[in-house]
Amino acid sequence: MKLFVKNIAILAGADSHGKLRLQGREMAETGIINDAFLYVEDGIIKRFGQMAEAQDLEHTPNVTIVDAEGGTVLPSWCDSHSHVVFGGSREQEFVDKIRGLSYAEIAKRGGGILNSADLLHNTSEDELYHQAMRRVNEVIRKGTGCLEIKSGYGLNTEDELKMLRVIRRIKETAPLRVVSTFLGAHAVSREYAGRQAEYVDLVINEMIPAVGEEKLADFVDVFCDTGFFTPDETGRIMEAAAKYGMRPKIHADELAASGGVEVAIRHNALSVDHLESMTEEEIELFRNAETIPTALPGTSFFLNMKYAPGRQIIDRGLSLALASDYNPGSTPSGDMKFIFSLGCIKLRLLPIEAFNAVTLNGAYAMNLSRNYGSIAVGKMANFFITIPIPSLDFIPYSYTTPLVNRVFLRGEEIVS
Repeated sequence: MKLFVKNIAILAGADSHGKLRLQGREMAETGIINDAFLYVEDGIIKRFGQMAEAQDLEHTPNVTIVDAEGGTVLPSWCDSHSHVVFGGSREQEFVDKIRGLSYAEIAKRGGGILNSADLLHNTSEDELYHQAMRRVNEVIRKGTGCLEIKSGYGLNTEDELKMLRVIRRIKETAPLRVVSTFLGAHAVSREYAGRQAEYVDLVINEMIPAVGEEKLADFVDVFCDTGFFTPDETGRIMEAAAKYGMRPKIHADELAASGGVEVAIRHNALSVDHLESMTEEEIELFRNAETIPTALPGTSFFLNMKYAPGRQIIDRGLSLALASDYNPGSTPSGDMKFIFSLGCIKLRLLPIEAFNAVTLNGAYAMNLSRNYGSIAVGKMANFFITIPIPSLDFIPYSYTTPLVNRVFLRGEEIVS
């Protein structure tokens, strides 16, 4: 299939450098072409540039011509942290938060992750899939083209495998690119209350081998934080998962400086996510590491807690990714345009910095940036066209305005 997109007012994210991620001052730069075109063959970007250079493409045999009508073309959002497979919702906890209960207090009352585990246990695999696909289709319409999905609401071997099989089914049927993460160490299940060491042994000795044998996960995650899993337990889980080819992507420093950053970098984790409580000393640990810090500002917004130090991370010359954390308890939204806005408003990123954090650097945080995250020759044609807008800066500025007009994944238009 051949696709020629013409009359693009602004083509953003045009990439000729071939870098897998951007760091420090690089994050304030992106390729922008005005009065542009984009040409795709068989789902792969083949050419792009100014319309004056595309005279031959109008007459290419068997080409589908798309008129952008003065809209902006951007690479699809790359959301590297989500929990979109879950059963039901938790709006009662939303009300509890309004009444003043903390995240920890809700968890102690049997809410939080354990509440989702109960709901998931009583939801069939087919129903989980159908619920999750409604969410996946929603984020596709909002511009997301790459999505990481975690397990972690099973908390026993059978239910964790059920979640991961649902994620595999989404991978096979959804048009966006999906990567899967095993998060059995999301919390200690009710059955193992007061016996955390035994639960960690269950994760290592039973869950990980079962997941590995079915090849259900690309990554492994651990909630390494105060009141959850220790750095030592996290290290043991990561070492066990590495035997099955699962690279770490961990939660750390959401509730307190937990030691999770150190253990993650020591085990060459691809990303460390949350980081709301990260210290200045921990920021420096990322220097010369392959690990990318990933902020989840939607969580801070919804829970009314402090934000990760995104401005400081970039000012230290480091990379930063932004992701949604879409989940039923602390961030019931996968709207990456809103995450883009929060990156600017709350983390004090420049719009171009936030744009790079939700595209190329988000792809890096899923090990996908060789093929996704920017407009580059040879990359997958995952992009969307906006309604006409004055500039890239207008996207985070207009933080609730629907701007996505047409969505293309693998070079094919996604019709709602």
